[in-house]
Amino acid sequence: MSKQRLYRVTFTNQGQVYEIYARAVSHGGLLGFVEVEQLVFGEKSTVVVDPSEEKLKSEFASVTRTYIPVHAVVRIDEVSKAGPAKISPLPEGSGKVTPFPTFTKGKDL
Repeated sequence: MSKQRLYRVTFTNQGQVYEIYARAVSHGGLLGFVEVEQLVFGEKSTVVVDPSEEKLKSEFASVTRTYIPVHAVVRIDEVSKAGPAKISPLPEGSGKVTPFPTFTKGKDL
């Protein structure tokens, strides 16, 4: 029996660091995005409830596939078992990094 792969995907979103677990990660069909499928969350039988993980569960409740911009991905690791999915604030001093430039319609380059 082959071992089913599990990935930890860490990315930034709206000034926070998201860490989620998924069974499938690929470059996907959209240029510039990482495709993440089959999200995995912690066991429902645990007594202790992590509010961060509960927020992620509700945010991704009806999502079958999500696309994350490549420039937002911090890292993708293949792991042997899932940990708690979590949202945490950006580390101190990370605001000093210049984001990739974006262009708006109608402005000269």
